[in-house]
Amino acid sequence: MVKKSRYIGHLVLVLILITSLFSGCGNSESKDIKIGMVYELTGNTASYGTSAANGAKLAFKEVNAKGGILGKQVQLVTADNKGEPSESTNAMSKVITQDKVVAVTGFTVSSCGIAGSAVAEANKIPFVAAATVNPRVTLNDQTGKVKDYTFRACFIDSFQGTVGANFALNSLKAKRTAIMTDNSSDYSKGLAQIFKSTFTAGGGQILAEEAYLQKDQDFKSILTTIKAQNPDLIYIPGYYEDVGKIVKQARELGITVPVLGADAWDSPKLVEIGGPTALNNTYFTNFYSVEDKNPTSNAFVEAYKQEYGQTPDSMAAMGYDAAYLLVDGITRANSTDPNKIREALAATQTFKSVSGDMSLNATHDAVRGVVIIEMKDGNQVYKETVKP
Repeated sequence: MVKKSRYIGHLVLVLILITSLFSGCGNSESKDIKIGMVYELTGNTASYGTSAANGAKLAFKEVNAKGGILGKQVQLVTADNKGEPSESTNAMSKVITQDKVVAVTGFTVSSCGIAGSAVAEANKIPFVAAATVNPRVTLNDQTGKVKDYTFRACFIDSFQGTVGANFALNSLKAKRTAIMTDNSSDYSKGLAQIFKSTFTAGGGQILAEEAYLQKDQDFKSILTTIKAQNPDLIYIPGYYEDVGKIVKQARELGITVPVLGADAWDSPKLVEIGGPTALNNTYFTNFYSVEDKNPTSNAFVEAYKQEYGQTPDSMAAMGYDAAYLLVDGITRANSTDPNKIREALAATQTFKSVSGDMSLNATHDAVRGVVIIEMKDGNQVYKETVKP
C-alpha cells in the first residue's frame, strides 16, 4: 500500500513537471513583444490621430512580415487618448501598468504628449512621440532638464516657427503681420511666440495679436479688428477645424492677404471646412510632403496606398516614422530592457525617415527638415524643404 501510494505520488509529480514544461514552452513560444500605441482616435483632433495610427499600424505590420523584432512578433496594444490630457494620462497608465508594454509610441497633440510623457517617465518606459512639437514634451517643466525616457520623431516649435517667420519675410515679403492664437493650446501659443520673436528680429512688425478658444464658431469680430490694421499677412498656428472656419470668414469679410500656419493645418477636413477657393493664397509649414521624393518616402506612399486606398498625409508619415524609430531603438539595443532601449534611442543617428535622414539631438528631438506647403484650389502643393 505504501509502495502504491509512493508510486502514485511520483506519477503525479512527473505529470505536474511535464505539464509545467509544456506550459512554459508554450508561453515562451507565444510571448510577443508588447508595444503600446496611444493616439487621438476620437475627439476634435481624431483626424490627426487616426492618420498617425494608420501609419504606425502599417509600420508594425511590415516589421512583423519581416520576422518581427529580436525574432519575436510585435503585439500592438492600442489606446485612445481622446485628444484630452487627462485621458492621455489614463491611456498611458493602462498600456504601461496593466498591459505591461515594453515601450509606447503615439500622440499628435502637444498637451496630450506632455501628459503622456509624465506617465512614461514615472514608470521608466521608453516613449517615442510622433508629432508633438512643444518643447515641454521632452523637457521637464520644473528643472528644464531632458526627460530620460521621452523622445520624438518630429521637429519642435522653435524650428518650425522660425522657418515660418523667415518664409513670411523672405518669400511672401510680409512686413506687417497679425497673429491669431488659440489660447487654449500650448502648441498654438508656443508657435506664436517663436514666430513673433523671429519675425520682429527680421525687421517685421506685429500689428495685432488676437486670441480665440478652440471650438469657437464666430471669428468675424476679431477678423474685423485685424482687417482695420491692414496687415500684409495673418499668421494662424491653429488646428484645422478652427483654421478652416477662420479663413472662410476672413475671405467673406474681404480679407485677401496671405494666411500662414503650421503643421496642425494638415487634414483633408481643412478644405471641407474652409472651401478650396477661400484657402487659395494660404501656406503652412509641415513635417512631410509626398512630393518630397526619396526611396523611403516612395516605398511608404505605395505601401500606404495599397493598405488604405488613399495617399498618406503628414500625420500618417509621422506615425510611421515614430513606429520605425522605436523599432530601430529596440533592435540596436538588442533587448527589451527599458534602460537599454532608452540608451539606443538617445544615440540615434542617420535614421532613414520618410523625409530623409534624421537624427535625435541632445534634447531627444528630431533633427529633420521643415516642408512648406501652398494650398491651391483645394490641393496641397509642395514649395520647398528647409533643412536644419
